[in-house]
Amino acid sequence: MDGTAKQNQDAAGTVAGDAARKGYALDTVGIMRKLPHRYPFLMIDRVTDIVPGQSAIGIKNVSINEFYFQGHFPHVPLMPGVLVVEAMAQTAAVLVLETIGGAEIDGAKGVYFMSVEGAKFRRPVGPGDQLRIHVAVERNRGTVWKFTGVAKVDGAVVAEATYTAMVTDRAKQL
Repeated sequence: MDGTAKQNQDAAGTVAGDAARKGYALDTVGIMRKLPHRYPFLMIDRVTDIVPGQSAIGIKNVSINEFYFQGHFPHVPLMPGVLVVEAMAQTAAVLVLETIGGAEIDGAKGVYFMSVEGAKFRRPVGPGDQLRIHVAVERNRGTVWKFTGVAKVDGAVVAEATYTAMVTDRAKQL
């Protein structure tokens, strides 16, 4: 359904308003409409439980076929921690872009990292793991947003960080 994996509908079968969209999801196609990232740097497969202006959960299915496992490390494949943080940032970027305008701003706005604070890596992530990346808005002041992110595998925390990002016009960045 046009990149929106789940849409709430009323009894008549029409799409409900924004209030009913709390907790909706975007699949990979929907994510690619929002973000400029493509393989090999699109780090999330789905974003679920989107509550605009508040929170979302990104999902990354970690496969042995990921490009980084060729060198990190060939005999003990581990997802680099910085890429876990990048997956947090991409989840937050989808949340921001959904919050500020939905489909009408697709491709027009970009969300760029400004800082990462207090990143902690608790456990390795490897092939076969499913990262569930919980992001929450701490604050939003104009174009600057601050988030907390917690990545989990099977309910156990594997990484966490606080980070800030800025929304800009993508055309100005080209």
